[in-house]
Amino acid sequence: METKDDPALEAMRFPIGRFEAQDSYTPGDNRENLQRLELAPRRLATAVKGLTDEQLDMSYRPGGWSARHVVHHLADSALNGSARFRWALTEDEPTIKPYDENRWALLPDAKKGPIAPSLLVFEGTSARLVTLLGALTPKDWARRFFHPEAQRHWRLDACLALYAWHHEHHVAHIATLRLRAGWK
Repeated sequence: METKDDPALEAMRFPIGRFEAQDSYTPGDNRENLQRLELAPRRLATAVKGLTDEQLDMSYRPGGWSARHVVHHLADSALNGSARFRWALTEDEPTIKPYDENRWALLPDAKKGPIAPSLLVFEGTSARLVTLLGALTPKDWARRFFHPEAQRHWRLDACLALYAWHHEHHVAHIATLRLRAGWK
């Protein structure tokens, strides 16, 4: 369902706006995006702090995932993203394996599982990735992988920008739900 014609739904779906890739990224852009990636687990922990199971099972928008789904999705995304960066750093333009995030969200652990393990996975995987990416050279940032669903190559600097946005985007889903619902 396209939401651009409905500003309220668009704001719920994209609370920080849509991702817009730049043509190129500077070392300063990469440092800023690494900081955003590093802060995401703490921001997520703050967004879900004290939420009840009932609150975690509320959707952030009509037709959208629950807050619980979002937490589990961020853990899944961090794991997949880490693998993508590692493949691109150790193989010559590898083709990554996409995953169907909506089908993953239907799995029992994503639907009703406790969020604590996913918070730990997200925190730990993000910390390792920040350490790895913080050591990259300009030549490393130019390495790429091929995404078969998108039918395009992704440079690692653009991928970092996407993941930094992606994590903030989903944390904002929970934070804005919390605000709209009036949860303390």
